[in-house]
Amino acid sequence: MTTTDATRDTGRQPRLQDDNDAPDAPDATGPDRATALLAAMTLDEKAAQLVGYWLDQTGVVAPMQGEMAAAADGRTLADITRDGIGQFTRVYGTRPVEPDDRAAWLWAEQRRLKRETRLGIPALVHEECLTGLAAWKAATFPTPLAWGAAFDPDLVEQVGAAIGASMRQLGVHQGLAPVLDVVRDPRWGRVDECIGEDPYLVGTVGTAYVRGLQSAGVDATLKHFLGYSASQAGRNHAPVHAGPREVADVYLPPFVMALRDGGARSVMNSYAEIDGVPVAANGELLTGLLRDELGFDGTVVADYFSVAFLEVMHGIAADRGEAAALALEAGIDVELPTGDAYLAPLVERVRSGLVDEALVDRAVLRVLRQKERLGLLDPQAFEDEPPTGIDLDTPLHRSLAKQLAARSLVLLSNHDGPTGVPVLPLRAGASVAVIGPNADRAEALQGCYSFANHVLASHPDLPLGFAIPTVREVLVDALGDDVVRFAAGCAVTGSDRAGFADAVAVAAASDVAVVVVGDQAGLFGRGTVGEGNDTESLDLPGVQRSLVEAVVATGTPTVMVLLTGRPYAIGWALDGDGDGDVAAGARRPAAVVQAFFPGEEGGTAIADLLTGAASPSGRLPVSLPRAAGAQPYTYLHPRLGVLRTSPPPTRHRSARSASASAGRRSRTTTWSSTRPSAPTPCSRHP
Repeated sequence: MTTTDATRDTGRQPRLQDDNDAPDAPDATGPDRATALLAAMTLDEKAAQLVGYWLDQTGVVAPMQGEMAAAADGRTLADITRDGIGQFTRVYGTRPVEPDDRAAWLWAEQRRLKRETRLGIPALVHEECLTGLAAWKAATFPTPLAWGAAFDPDLVEQVGAAIGASMRQLGVHQGLAPVLDVVRDPRWGRVDECIGEDPYLVGTVGTAYVRGLQSAGVDATLKHFLGYSASQAGRNHAPVHAGPREVADVYLPPFVMALRDGGARSVMNSYAEIDGVPVAANGELLTGLLRDELGFDGTVVADYFSVAFLEVMHGIAADRGEAAALALEAGIDVELPTGDAYLAPLVERVRSGLVDEALVDRAVLRVLRQKERLGLLDPQAFEDEPPTGIDLDTPLHRSLAKQLAARSLVLLSNHDGPTGVPVLPLRAGASVAVIGPNADRAEALQGCYSFANHVLASHPDLPLGFAIPTVREVLVDALGDDVVRFAAGCAVTGSDRAGFADAVAVAAASDVAVVVVGDQAGLFGRGTVGEGNDTESLDLPGVQRSLVEAVVATGTPTVMVLLTGRPYAIGWALDGDGDGDVAAGARRPAAVVQAFFPGEEGGTAIADLLTGAASPSGRLPVSLPRAAGAQPYTYLHPRLGVLRTSPPPTRHRSARSASASAGRRSRTTTWSSTRPSAPTPCSRHP
């Protein structure tokens, strides 16, 4: 029988346990269903509630996924879940699936779990939701670094609520967001998942997202507890060397805010170790601090494979059983993405007396209480009809995405052009050369945890499934294809300059050039930024700087637009740093705009800013580095250690002239559009 056959066959009788001493299943309508269920469970049934099951393990969306993936060994899903299951991992988000079809499948599978397992407990379903629900055809919002740049918690809360509503409609109960890691080193690949480098900013904006998501009935998951972003040299999974004061003052406050002010209901551990102790095995953090001091009473879920990593990566466990024992005792309740250590290896240790079953009971009760609160233990759960006609990119989604994108754009510089006025907004009737590797690519607008860059990269023949106009497309619509010329110039990476000649020719023939450069987000080597894409250099990838300088050298006023997931060392573009015989300022663009992966309406928001239909209002949530060699270095650095005889490692200005300070707009600007149809933009104030 196939998995699909087993799912559709809902007429089978409930399976009897092999253990003749198994207690009878409790009354489904009792006042304390969770406690009653725990008392009725066998050890195997308890262990099953502490793990997830990954139905579609295609592509690479988690570290060491290929090495760690558990095989089904020809078993049907009914066989795999014979004792029940705690969670289903990324039902919608591992491969492209039609939302209606997958919802029908999920409802049928949940009904099967209720009717064919002895205790009838449905599975909790979790999904990624950092830039929107990570599912095919779902809206893609700006990346969290853009949330920080927007400085608008109320808007982020609305975005969280819209994402949560989509998830709840699909039968999803838990979202693996937000990321509350405080940026410490821009070389780290996961910077685009973070909100900023200030703990209060991270806590305020992150808490707003938690409130929004949970208002829709979806549990938020705070990650990565604790200190993950402080990994040595900005290397993913590298050790963290941070003292207790730094941990308490910098990395902990966002979690405290999201727990106490936002009421977050789940937490995910960090992969890293702090002072030699892996967080996944650190009871002082996961129990002593998180539960005893902060009063958290929700579930702690393992970051994918992090329990097994105690054996295979950290090397502090001899086998999966010992890894399970260490993690469970420390305070990890649920092993994700699938059962590896918490099933047979853990059960064997309990039965041999090496692990106290009370530790298992503690975790299972937390899981059951979460399911009870979410309505999964309600007799009517999933007895309604599955949703149809599902729209995951509604006008509301698009409106919120555009608002957040527009609020996040940062104007870093805007110098006078040949006519003696600032080059932005673009002059009406001017011919425009649109140049650069990110000018006409939808993927360039999206972050690492967007479905397009996270999953569809493994399915190149499939469309994105929603509208996401590029910067070039929107400028053509706004200005007319008779005045907009395009040349890519180069790719994001590599050394090929063959396209430079076309780019230079297009720029020389135009009144102004807009050069869109930056990153390609991806996973584990499939991009220039994102999880597993750490960097040694903070120069723009490939030959993009040379492309910008070649365009500037034509004498055409040039606007550089950065579509990135991290801050880059662009002092040459802001200060006009000269090289050799080149005079200072000779290679400086007339204007620079910073956009942190602004999502599906990012192209529209950027075009609105360039044309004067909107005014820039974003603030830098991270410092702009001068060079990679001085990192880690943020605005929170102590004064001691900064040499006054040399430029500081980041570009900081006084409050009165803050053109690149974290948390400040680049300059005070009041624009008014020269196009009659455009709304009058608002003034900007520091």
